Amino acid sequence: MASIYLPFGTVEGQTARIAEYIAYVIREHGHEARTADLQTAGDVLPGDCDGVIVGASVHMGRHEGSVTDFVRANRAALERLPSALFSVSLAAHGDEGSAEDYVEKFEAETGWRPAHVGLFAGALLYTRYGFLKRHMMKRITSSKGSPDTDLSRDYVYTEWDGVRRFTEDFLAGLPAADA
Repeated sequence: MASIYLPFGTVEGQTARIAEYIAYVIREHGHEARTADLQTAGDVLPGDCDGVIVGASVHMGRHEGSVTDFVRANRAALERLPSALFSVSLAAHGDEGSAEDYVEKFEAETGWRPAHVGLFAGALLYTRYGFLKRHMMKRITSSKGSPDTDLSRDYVYTEWDGVRRFTEDFLAGLPAADA
């Protein structure tokens, strides 16, 4: 049984939901999983973990600063341990090239090049936004040709089957446990 640490950064909560789902899939496969919101958990990587899956949302073209700080502080361990990154953005919903660009920028900023990367679409959470953000997001969404502009509802674009495949691929790459 492996112990997987899942530190993440989130603004509106979709990245946290994805991290919790990844933890659920890991537990389904008989491993231990711990999630940690880096806004409160800090940069310390637990010494007893066998692998790390880092999650970060993208806002205004950048991954969360707390995640960037965590990766910089723990780069050597992330390179030594089985590790992966999942990036959550609206770009992953319809502009995978931009989503990949965000990851390349993150890699350049941190110096970490994860072997395993998941690009997951986030969510438009109109009902949780303040007045200004709700209308700004509607304008951006509309300008990209999306019909998803009804401010009375939320739109979740995360493809949960893809999240499961990403997690299972990561688990398949873990070293075999000693017998």
